[in-house]
Amino acid sequence: MKFSKYAHLFLFAGSFFLAQQQKFSIAESVNGLRSNLAVKNISQFSWSDDGKAFYQSTKNAYLVTEVPTLKQDTLVSLYQLNKNISSENKLKMFPRITFINKSKGYFAQNSQYYWIENTGKEWKVKEWMTLDKDAENTQMFSDNQGFVYTIKNNLFLNRNGKVVAITNDENKDIINGQAVHQREFGISNGIFISPDNSKIAFYRMDQTMIPDYPIIDWSVTPAVNKNIKYPMAGTPSHHVTLGVYDVKTNKTTFLNIEGDPEQYLTAITWNPDSKSVFIGVLNRDQNDLKMNQYSASSGEFMKKMFEEKSDKYVEPQQQLLFFPNSTTDFIWQSQRTGFNHLFHYNTEKGLVAQLTKGDWLVTDILGFNEKRKEIFYVSTQESPLERHLYKLDYTNFKTQRLDEGAGMHSGILSKDGTQLYDSYSNATTPRSINLINTNTAKVKNILTSENTLKNYQRPEIKNLTLKADDGTPLYGKIILPTDFDANKKYPVIVYLYNGPHAQLVTDSFPASGNLWYEFMAQKGYIVFTMDGRGSSNRGLKFEQAIFRNVGETEMKDQLQGVAYLKSLPYVDADRLGIHGWSYGGFMTTSFMLKHPDLFKVGVAGGPVIDWTLYEIMYTERYMDSPQDNPEGYKQANLLDKVQNLKGKLLMIHGAQDNVVLWQHSIKFLKAAVDNGVQLDYFVYPGHEHNVQGKDRVHLMQKVTDYFDEYLKK
Repeated sequence: MKFSKYAHLFLFAGSFFLAQQQKFSIAESVNGLRSNLAVKNISQFSWSDDGKAFYQSTKNAYLVTEVPTLKQDTLVSLYQLNKNISSENKLKMFPRITFINKSKGYFAQNSQYYWIENTGKEWKVKEWMTLDKDAENTQMFSDNQGFVYTIKNNLFLNRNGKVVAITNDENKDIINGQAVHQREFGISNGIFISPDNSKIAFYRMDQTMIPDYPIIDWSVTPAVNKNIKYPMAGTPSHHVTLGVYDVKTNKTTFLNIEGDPEQYLTAITWNPDSKSVFIGVLNRDQNDLKMNQYSASSGEFMKKMFEEKSDKYVEPQQQLLFFPNSTTDFIWQSQRTGFNHLFHYNTEKGLVAQLTKGDWLVTDILGFNEKRKEIFYVSTQESPLERHLYKLDYTNFKTQRLDEGAGMHSGILSKDGTQLYDSYSNATTPRSINLINTNTAKVKNILTSENTLKNYQRPEIKNLTLKADDGTPLYGKIILPTDFDANKKYPVIVYLYNGPHAQLVTDSFPASGNLWYEFMAQKGYIVFTMDGRGSSNRGLKFEQAIFRNVGETEMKDQLQGVAYLKSLPYVDADRLGIHGWSYGGFMTTSFMLKHPDLFKVGVAGGPVIDWTLYEIMYTERYMDSPQDNPEGYKQANLLDKVQNLKGKLLMIHGAQDNVVLWQHSIKFLKAAVDNGVQLDYFVYPGHEHNVQGKDRVHLMQKVTDYFDEYLKK
């Protein structure tokens, strides 16, 4: 058979076209970016102590790369470790190692900690300490001589192998050394070791005044109840104090913190001299924050550093950050100007200067370059849809952007502040990683990831800016069907969250923001998503627009999106669907009941139905208490509105949900029965607030099938 000399070109073009027509499976659309479609990355990146090299892990080794030559070598391999480990303790997979320097580090295997050390010829592995198998919340001393940890509700110290019980509370409802206040206010742990390792500050939370709340484990027969403490809006709250344990004297002193026992203790920070502790004392109404200093030895109040008040709320999220080698000067992050910015304080003089200013916000602090008097941070200065890396000279306030390329940047700064690891993506860049010399601003690329989605049928994605009723710009995206024909009419799925501390729309990869959106586009749907007022990273005015009336302003903004969709000739206004989880589940249910003629189909996951059943800290921040704001709670309550339902509604809940309690949707079902209203319902046994792992594929298949059955037709 004879072929034309151009035949191979047609064959190539045909195969290229077919490759680009590949469609996502439901599993790929849900977990693909964490499995077969994962974008190449550098795993477990960390800088060497001197900033002249960096470490990264591979499947069976750690690599070290010299800077600036980028010469790479194996630092330690799994084979080298196992050569020096007893046969019964052989490692099956490479552990996560924390390196003290290039020659020394440690890792944990179950409850056993090991030191590793390079002797010049090989890596020696030595058993170090064995912690109790029930040890949790483990914190290590900075001198590597011991650990502090919790077992159940008490706190323990293991110093050079000697174990001491710091607390001995027999009442299980008195909790020591754990995160408190439902992990609000940036609280992530309950143990705070002093810089000189001589003292240990810890939270003590008395929950005895809070009723037990049952969470049932249905996987065993008979089912087993596990009680939790869940303080609800308007009810008594727990009482938190802060103890300071002296390692040398084995004595604990509780700080003398005056005020309402239901107040919140936040931003726990040791002074670098280890002699005092700073605490953000926030009243239960969350509108008055006092930053107080207390003596670590006597527990007595020393002075108030500053106070922040608001007619709505004050929400501290970060600890104080002291300048290098200073015991007097620190940075405080505050939204007092309407946007989160950096403020320089001195313990004697008070406020020294506001370091960053503008209608944008700082999202993270990366560290310092002490020699050059520079601080490094991440901000939304270019756009709320992007993050970029900056350095600021804190003597003259000169600012310089360090990164290149639009999109979402994150950074890791070397200890001396001279080298910056910059990882970013945007709509067309899956991932790019650069090393930036912060002194010269020279950039070296060390990874440019391939597009793992290049062979898939991808939809057209349009970025939108709509306007709220007060003129505020609202950022959204519309994702068109992959076989889009402007002369046809398509069903639409609106995906939303629109609550605090979340942002759906950014300039990142993939441009859609979620492969499930693209999966639905391949099935012939238009998908629309938008961040309305109340969502994150737009400043206080934007966030606080929902104060005392959650659900109302958010619906007004989303209605602007719906009006835009209805204006498009290719949108079928009779086939609009809506889907969201958690706050998005609340919004979805609210729309189905408060605008019953708008959406034909809704899928609400883990929805808040009655805000009096939600936890104190979050709810009272945005709604005040039910006693102070009865009308706001009544308007947001969906139990007395179930009779309005006209469209098809699928409600989904995790049977072990300890965030939005299962009782929310159970009460909604009861209200539906009482009112003769039909809806669809599904429960995920064994899952808490979010359905993760392989079961999430099942969840999204169920959501997809529901839209296919009731919206697509």
